[in-house]
Amino acid sequence: MNKEIQLILGGARSGKSALAERKAKALLASGKVDQIVYLATALAKDNEMRSRIAHHQARRDEQWLLVEEPWLVPERLIEQPQRSCVLIDCLTLWLTYGLCEQGLEEYLNKKQQLLEALQITLADVILVSNEVGHGIVPVGELSREFVDQSGWLHQDIANIATHVEFVMAGCALRLK
Repeated sequence: MNKEIQLILGGARSGKSALAERKAKALLASGKVDQIVYLATALAKDNEMRSRIAHHQARRDEQWLLVEEPWLVPERLIEQPQRSCVLIDCLTLWLTYGLCEQGLEEYLNKKQQLLEALQITLADVILVSNEVGHGIVPVGELSREFVDQSGWLHQDIANIATHVEFVMAGCALRLK
């Protein structure tokens, strides 16, 4: 069977993570994969983020393997065996970590590694990310860089992906 690379985009609280989790469960139920690896990129640096993480954890199946990794996503991805599904949630937090903690040049190198890992991994992959390019151009330099890099990241992954969906109000629109 061919591997699937699925990109799920949407705004905050749009239902994108819930959709990704349903898709992962469906792959498991169909017998296409034997395990689900939930690769979480969030860091609990404040109470609000701890609350968001707890919300996701409460919904997650306890049988899934949890890998918490804010930066080394490509490395964790290529470690996964065939017949596994890796659900990466979320790319936007990964990008934030890259730009704010590592710097633009290091982020761009890691992004290239991610694109290569998506092409060589034996696992099925579901990537979740926030679509932030629908608003006005931000005033601050870092905010503009973030919006630009996010858009380019999504385009590059969509080019590789077998499926791309946009989620709004819990409803998914297939783009590819």
